[in-house]
Amino acid sequence: MWLGALLFSASVILNISLLWNHKYFGFDRSYLEENLSWSRRAALEAEAVASVNCSGHGRAYLDGTSSEEDDHAEKWKLPVCECNTCYGGSDCSQFFHDCAADVDSGDPLFLEPFWMKHAASSAVLVTGWHRMSYSFPDKSSVSQELEKHIRRMHAVAKNAITHDKYIIFGGGSTQLLGAAVYALSMNLSSPASVVAATPFYPLYEVQTEFFQTVRFEFDGDASALKKYADNVIEFVTSPNNPDGNLRRPVSNGTPIYDHAYYWPHFTAIPAPSDQDLMIFTLSKLTGHAGSRFGWAFVKDKEVYDRMTRYISLAEMGISREAQLRALQLVKAILRSDNNGAEIFDFGMGKMRDRWRRLNDVVSLSTRFTLQKIPVRFCNFFQKLREPSPAYAWVKCEREEDGNCTSVLRAANIIGRAGSVFNAEDRYVRLSLLKSDDDFDLLVYRLRQLIVDEGVDPKII
Repeated sequence: MWLGALLFSASVILNISLLWNHKYFGFDRSYLEENLSWSRRAALEAEAVASVNCSGHGRAYLDGTSSEEDDHAEKWKLPVCECNTCYGGSDCSQFFHDCAADVDSGDPLFLEPFWMKHAASSAVLVTGWHRMSYSFPDKSSVSQELEKHIRRMHAVAKNAITHDKYIIFGGGSTQLLGAAVYALSMNLSSPASVVAATPFYPLYEVQTEFFQTVRFEFDGDASALKKYADNVIEFVTSPNNPDGNLRRPVSNGTPIYDHAYYWPHFTAIPAPSDQDLMIFTLSKLTGHAGSRFGWAFVKDKEVYDRMTRYISLAEMGISREAQLRALQLVKAILRSDNNGAEIFDFGMGKMRDRWRRLNDVVSLSTRFTLQKIPVRFCNFFQKLREPSPAYAWVKCEREEDGNCTSVLRAANIIGRAGSVFNAEDRYVRLSLLKSDDDFDLLVYRLRQLIVDEGVDPKII
């Protein structure tokens, strides 16, 4: 009798286990782990590339250049290391001492260590027949699963109210900014003046002028407009690129809120944004700038329809592979420690520490100053928090240093000139987003420059 009861219990446990696997994984996980078939080679190649030794100063990638020429497609070769700036050699172990600190671009490589820690949860293995159709089963070009996870992501970050708003996917925020200008200009009775408050992200001007039509044209600094000018579309970048400050509209026009940096990595979140048109990008949330994926939340149905048509005509929808990767990355964030807050803890900590180090050096100088960013209460962290901006907006204070970019370039530091942002060339933007190698070299070069002012090197 006891044997029958034992067998019955074992049967129940086995069936529960099978049901658990089926419910949560859709398959017998242990069986597939031991019997991988078509995916085995792809997994082995990915692991092999990830294990290539680049001395911590570079990476090898699956689509990288092979070290050997080989005409036989079936014979796979390991790709070579792609080295960080100022490093070279086959394993990136050689440092070039005279190399410039290149902090011009906004490559968000500071998040790379986070994803190396979460290698398993963030990896994607794609079948050769994945999503070959132009559309999803619902005839749309938007992954409903990704939309659901993006809305959850904003709820975790406490940076946007997304209910009662439509969502649109685009090729990064860049394409969505253009789509927004097009859609809003169609609502106006006469050609729109497109503006942004100085200093502003240069793409606003470049892209608007490139696609300029009889419906809109770029009209420069929003602050220079008459207070009640008609038919105005204003880009409101909050936090602002280049100076990291939170912004509101300065005109009475229709705002497009560019919230690329409105994440706890880069700014305090005083309250969730609840604007009629808000644009976000994967590149500044996860660091994956190369995936070219962004999204917009739109309140008005007519504006949403026009933006959707713009994207559809330009792209016939956003790449399914980009959407799949975005989904996997957002899932990995939501499954990570601290109920999905781990990436924000990591990102804020990294950027705050960089800002502190930079301030410690520049504060000893009488020649250079940094922008002021106030300490604010953060709704996400539920406390007052220090600044952690994506960029340093440096000002050369000496009268003779009218071209700050040239001053820094002479010291082997490459930044982006203030005039690019419609500001004086007495300013220059330095990116704090890049790799540890890039940031460490920037601080080293700045220390050398400030020592030349007569500051004791022992206190820097």
